[in-house]
Amino acid sequence: MVKLRLQRFGSKKRPYYRIVAAEATCPRDGRFIEIVGLYHPIEKQDVLKIDEEKALKWLQNGAQPTDTVKSLFTQMGIIEKYAALKKEAKANK
Repeated sequence: MVKLRLQRFGSKKRPYYRIVAAEATCPRDGRFIEIVGLYHPIEKQDVLKIDEEKALKWLQNGAQPTDTVKSLFTQMGIIEKYAALKKEAKANK
C-alpha cells in the first residue's frame, strides 16, 4: 500500500519535511517513490509547496495520506478538489 507522508530533514530542532509517496513498509526517512511537495514549519511564514497534479494523481491511484499530510492538503484545498473529481467520476458512470 502506498502512503503520502512526511520525510524529515534538517538539523536538530530545525526540521523541514518533504511530502513523499512511499510504500507503507519503508522506514520514515527511507526509500520513496516520488516527491510531492515541501513543508518548512520553522520559517517565519510556514512554507508549504505542493505539486497539486502529483498529489491528485496519487490520491486517485489509492494512496492514503497520513493525518498530518491530510491536514496540509486540506489547507491547500487539494482534498476538496479530490472530492469534486471523485463526485464527477461517479456522476459520469
